[in-house]
This record gives sequence, structure tokens and C-alpha cells, in this order.
Amino acid sequence: MKATDYAGIKALTAKQEEILLFPHFSNKDAWKLGDFLTEKVYEKGIELAICIRRMNGCILYQHLTEKTNTNNVNWMGRKFHTVSLMEMSSLQAWATCHINGESIVDMGLLDTEYVLVGGGFPVRLTTGELVGVITVSNLPHEQDHQFIVECLQEYLGVEDVPVMAFDPE
Repeated sequence: MKATDYAGIKALTAKQEEILLFPHFSNKDAWKLGDFLTEKVYEKGIELAICIRRMNGCILYQHLTEKTNTNNVNWMGRKFHTVSLMEMSSLQAWATCHINGESIVDMGLLDTEYVLVGGGFPVRLTTGELVGVITVSNLPHEQDHQFIVECLQEYLGVEDVPVMAFDPE
């Protein structure tokens, strides 16, 4: 089994977050983005739960495909809390904590409320302000992250966003 390159994942996700910025983000923008993500799910024929929230936790958009359920909603909530607290994607938080040898419990957090896995991505404005979080759940966590990145790249019309092929652990 190939060793996971946590430092490489941390650097890659940081670069993705630096590039995938929004010029503005209203509730209507959240609806449009959510609809775009949902259309991509159905185009790809995958089963995925999607949620977009404001930083205060208010759900602006949520959709679950037929083979997702409340468990996925719970995972998305935990991913939201991780992204909103650490102000980075949940995959970057996962890599960072592995590098530092930390767990959710080591940070004094409840593992029922926070989780270190991919699938949560910050909605950050070009000004640097963090205004929301996109979460998805149901694929392997690296693929959850990659789905968001690929969709944001297309949605925002950004080229040259670095991607990494993830090997299952």
C-alpha cells in the first residue's frame, strides 16, 4: 500500500482554496450553485447529498439523491463544523491534523460534531472573507472533495486548478 502524502494534499488543497474564490455570494447565488451541483450529480449518475450553508449554519440549499439519507445529512453537519471552525476545507484539515498527529478529541472537540474527512469546502470571497460552506456526502471522502473542486472550477470558470488522483486507503 502506498503511503499517503499528507503534506502534498495539504499544499494542493490550500492552492485549490486560494484559486476557487467567489466575486460575491448571496442566498440566490447559493441556490444557483446548489442547482448546478445537483445537475452535475445527475449527469454523472452518482448518489450524493449536497448542502450549502452560511457561516451561521443557516442552510441555503440542500438536496439528497434517492440512495442518500439522514446519515449523510449528519456527516455534512460534521464537515460544516470542521470547515467553519478551521477555516479550510475538511480535506485540508484532515491532512493538517495527520501531519500534526492530532485528532478531533486532541483539539478538545466532540467527534460527534466534527470530523476529519474530505467533502467540506469553504465559500470564500475574493476579498478573503469566508461566507459559507459547501458539503457533500456519500462518496469516499477524497472523491467528495474532488467533486466539489471540479464543479467549482467549471461553475466559476477558473482554469488550471490543481487536482490530485487519490488512491483508496
